[in-house]
Amino acid sequence: MRRRPGLSVRLKLTLSYAGFLAVAGALLLAVVWVFILRYVPDKDQGLLGISPNRYLLVHTFAPAAAVAMAFLLVFGLVGGWLLAGRMLAPLTRITDAARLAGQGSLSHRIRLEGRQDEFRELADTFDTMLEELESHVAEQRRFAANASHELRTPLAITQALLDVARKDPTHDPAELVARLQAVNARAIGLTEALLLLSRSDRGTFTRESVDLSLVAEEAAETLLPVAERRGITLEVTGGPALTSGSAELLLRMVTNLVQNALVHNLPSGGTVTVHTETVVRTETRGDTSGGTSVLRVENTGRPVPPELLPTLTEPFQRGAERVRTGEPGEHPGVGLGLAIVHSVVRAHDGTLELAARPGGGLRVTVRLPTP
Repeated sequence: MRRRPGLSVRLKLTLSYAGFLAVAGALLLAVVWVFILRYVPDKDQGLLGISPNRYLLVHTFAPAAAVAMAFLLVFGLVGGWLLAGRMLAPLTRITDAARLAGQGSLSHRIRLEGRQDEFRELADTFDTMLEELESHVAEQRRFAANASHELRTPLAITQALLDVARKDPTHDPAELVARLQAVNARAIGLTEALLLLSRSDRGTFTRESVDLSLVAEEAAETLLPVAERRGITLEVTGGPALTSGSAELLLRMVTNLVQNALVHNLPSGGTVTVHTETVVRTETRGDTSGGTSVLRVENTGRPVPPELLPTLTEPFQRGAERVRTGEPGEHPGVGLGLAIVHSVVRAHDGTLELAARPGGGLRVTVRLPTP
């Protein structure tokens, strides 16, 4: 927005300092006049007629007072200008950093020296904001690059299949349709996952009371045929766990966790346990002061390397394929399952913890605030 030019803050502070000194000098002169000169007689009352009187003192004091006032005014302007410049120097550095950030440079930092004060607190807060922005921008760029690569793959496969069918009229149409359907289903699944991830990141959803135990039962019922086909025991335990949020997003979160636990389980005979509970925090008096709804999903499986855990929630990271035991013919997924879980948990002000089970497999714990 264009604004009319005005006085700088430095000049305003300089004028304020000079005005303050001028007012202080004027008050001092007024005090001298009121409390000293008023008690001096107007005429000489001494024996020799040369004793101090008001007329002589005024004519002697007035020029000196005028010189003092002029000196105070000049001193206030010069000193105020220098002092204001020194005081506003940190703000200038912060402004320059903000201007660079507005031009797209997020790698610089202010790192203001000195003890803690308002300017240094502002600079530290700005540095923290730049770090978070740089991290988010890098994550978004990496995500966009990975998403474009992932979407390019099914499109390229579709184009190749169509080229083969056009060049070879004797190719089996049923096989072509089946492969095109599989590739199309993968592209649709990836697009829906990207849209869901974007929606959860924005946090644009209506909050309502949701019981995680009911959501867990619904997700388990939906994926029960998959568990039976794999010979995996799927159990839901625990009690009510109320939270506030989007029922649709929370259902997708639990479904992704259970599906991930089934996919990365033992070839047969494994187990997946979904547990819900409410952990109530109490004060010293014993009065309740809020609580946390907990959802825990555990699965058996091969040992998960510790260095793999931090990467599992990143978009398009399929490091867990090394311990995956999918059925023949299944694609490895789009790599957004736990990324969507992490985004949904973050949008609901919760925490997500991933831990490798000692006997193999993974334990995922979601903690969400109660309503």
